[in-house]
Amino acid sequence: MTSVLFVCLGNICRSPLADAVFNHLVQARSLEAHYTIDSAGTSAYHAGGPADPRSIAVARKNGIAVTSVSRKVHSGDHTEFDWVIAMDRENLRDLEASRPSGATARLVLLREYDPEGGEDVPDPYYGGPNGFDIVQAMVTRSCERLLDVLEEARASAGS
Repeated sequence: MTSVLFVCLGNICRSPLADAVFNHLVQARSLEAHYTIDSAGTSAYHAGGPADPRSIAVARKNGIAVTSVSRKVHSGDHTEFDWVIAMDRENLRDLEASRPSGATARLVLLREYDPEGGEDVPDPYYGGPNGFDIVQAMVTRSCERLLDVLEEARASAGS
């Protein structure tokens, strides 16, 4: 079982969208038995709340349901998950700074897997609806490639 945690600042826009997209891709390939997927934020600004309605809407428009509830990253996430995937460099730095000794999760940026390149998934919170469409496209491309990479590794390991 491979566990993946997507992380942004408030866990209401980008990481819930990545969580939902990755879940959708895993289900489309009938790989649910091989993955645990979640999302969290480096802050607790929105803890306990739903995703931003604009993230929910852009996902719905693409046939994907966003059902996550916002939560803050906790120290155990660094060992409970195999992969902790940050949406931008600032959140990656925050994750690295809060990483406890003995942590085993691999920390990466989501766009390391974007075939079109790039570093950060921009935060669409203060922008218009078009920003959510752009983020949706980035997240989808990146999650598709991430799943391909994880599946190649799983196949190589013979599991």
